[in-house]
Amino acid sequence: MAEDGSSLFGEIRRFARTSGAVGGIAARVVGERAFGIKTNRASHAEDLKTILGGLKGPLMKVAQFLSTVPDALPAEYAAELETLQSNAPAMGPAFVRRRMQGELGPDWRSRFAEFGLEAAAAASLGQVHRATLADGTDVACKLQYPDMTSTVEADLRQLKLAMAVYHRMDGAIQHGEIYQELAERLREELDYTREAAQMRLYGEMLRDVPSVHVPTPIADLSTRRLLTMTWLDGRPLMRRLEEDPPQAERNAIAEALFRAWYVPFYRYGVIHGDPHLGNYQVRPDGTVNLLDYGAIRVFPARFVRGVIDLFEAVRDDDMDKAARAYAGWGFTDISAEKRDVLTEWARFLYEPLMDDSIRPITRSTDPQFGRGVAERVHAGLKRTGGVTPPREFVLMDRSAIGLGSVFLRLRAEINWSRLFHELIADFDVDALEARQKAALAAAGVPA
Repeated sequence: MAEDGSSLFGEIRRFARTSGAVGGIAARVVGERAFGIKTNRASHAEDLKTILGGLKGPLMKVAQFLSTVPDALPAEYAAELETLQSNAPAMGPAFVRRRMQGELGPDWRSRFAEFGLEAAAAASLGQVHRATLADGTDVACKLQYPDMTSTVEADLRQLKLAMAVYHRMDGAIQHGEIYQELAERLREELDYTREAAQMRLYGEMLRDVPSVHVPTPIADLSTRRLLTMTWLDGRPLMRRLEEDPPQAERNAIAEALFRAWYVPFYRYGVIHGDPHLGNYQVRPDGTVNLLDYGAIRVFPARFVRGVIDLFEAVRDDDMDKAARAYAGWGFTDISAEKRDVLTEWARFLYEPLMDDSIRPITRSTDPQFGRGVAERVHAGLKRTGGVTPPREFVLMDRSAIGLGSVFLRLRAEINWSRLFHELIADFDVDALEARQKAALAAAGVPA
């Protein structure tokens, strides 16, 4: 069987390595809920993190995602899983040679003036090598780890089991649509040809945003499992923050990231669904490199309109308009009480956009403030019978929470309201649909 083919035995091995850990811990927590057996969930979460930390990248990505979706996991689990990183063993030089030959053929080495066989960086599904083309262009070659299809499928089966167990513990949030969205996006990430198209799309959408830089894919040196792109010089954002840069630089980085996410969303209906700190670099001039285009979501114009409608409903305290916005997103069976509970979460997210002043992303000095809001919303949803978030909501909420955490780390102070209103000032559903159709077609992104 080919190194990269989907392997039933590979899936079984991976499922076996995770199912005992997740199932055992979940069973103990269920015991606590059902029978009053007192257990230490924080300790179980640490055990889970330790066990999963030795596995490859996909489950790490999913765990990081779920740690930012309010109430998708118990608070103790979310706190531990926030720290997970991809921990896949690096592919050695001999293995890299075989993998490159498999992707580009036996003469692959002649297509580069230089090629670093040691990994320059790790990605969630592979590793990155630095190389130089014959014309002197520096490139990054992202090479997928072997057998990732079976790895992803086993992770998804395990995720479905874990989410089902948690739903039986606590039904405030129905996870079916969340799982389906995660599964589809993660499977798409296996196709680097798709990611190359999405990279071209972002290059087009952000071409007039000079503070954000997007790599250019090299089509004739890319395959489904190899993505070659121009190399962007920059330093990881976290490393720069450790040097305590001046406030002006922090603000400039925050503004660049705000535009990197929300120019595509409000102008084209597209969101980058992975606002992980590892996906940003800071350049010497203070501008930002945006990396990793595997998790991209395209929204219908009505969804974007609903985001703006909900902002206006919260601003004007118009609960009828809020109900229409939730319906436009795809929420069903929303009673007046559920609407009010959901709107508490909306107020939390939109609050910085209501205040026309230079300010931090939150005025609260309590680091657990957001968690407190999420817990109140959870209690309200549980009291009112639970809710099923539509698939389209998942990555949008993930981006808002993920970016908010980045802005907190940056300690940025800018006028968030002014940035937001600049983007929505001339919003028009028909114009968005036209721009989106043209940009997707030009980039070659599958519909």
